[in-house]
Amino acid sequence: MTQDIVCRRLVGRTAVVTGAGSGIGLATAHRLASEGAHVVCGDIDAAAGTSAAESVGGTFVQVDVTDAAQVDALFRTAYETYGSVDIAFNNAGISPPDDDSILDTGLEAWKRVQEVNLTSVYLCCKAAIPYMREQGRGSIINTASFVARMGAATSQISYTASKGGVLAMSRELGVQFAREGIRVNALCPGPVNTPLLQELFAKDPERAARRLVHIPVGRFAEAEEIAAAVAFLASDDAAFVNATDFLVDGGISGAYVTPL
Repeated sequence: MTQDIVCRRLVGRTAVVTGAGSGIGLATAHRLASEGAHVVCGDIDAAAGTSAAESVGGTFVQVDVTDAAQVDALFRTAYETYGSVDIAFNNAGISPPDDDSILDTGLEAWKRVQEVNLTSVYLCCKAAIPYMREQGRGSIINTASFVARMGAATSQISYTASKGGVLAMSRELGVQFAREGIRVNALCPGPVNTPLLQELFAKDPERAARRLVHIPVGRFAEAEEIAAAVAFLASDDAAFVNATDFLVDGGISGAYVTPL
């Protein structure tokens, strides 16, 4: 899946990845493993998660990230299996079609996206931090989005709000626990060529195409490019990167107009 990686910055460390069965999560599981980490793959899809874990020589835990007991079990398994919880990549999320304009999005759709995208990050951080405090070190990377920083006329109101919440929560946790050796950052990808985006193209090509025109580099990111950013944030190379939003968006948030 990934190119040969020469970096070995994570040897002996334990990483928990949620949403590890596909997309950014799967690419990140491969990247972290290639850098020497023990990877615990969490996913609600047993087949995809098992396949991911087998492909990286890691451990699979089936988890509904909105269930506190299951999230606790995920991190406990990581600790009991490998002896530490050094990295938490809290990445699971959804972007369903019934999350649209605020005028059209129902309350149940709103709540579901908030539960999966924001409450799950709260639960994962709550589960991971006690292990990291005991160790005196740890890196938490929470998947937000460039939409946490920008508005869009093609709205996904609950998704956008949930990612803004992830960004604010990550900043606060990074400040609160910084002197205990724990870093917390929000990863803010631009549009990524994943099954979620491909599904959007299939269902609404015009809406999807409107997104591409705003990217200065002229393409969507590949999941492996986002995984490389996660690996950096997880490593000691990012030892002074904390409580911030780490944009990997191809220049979208810096653009006024894009090249013709």
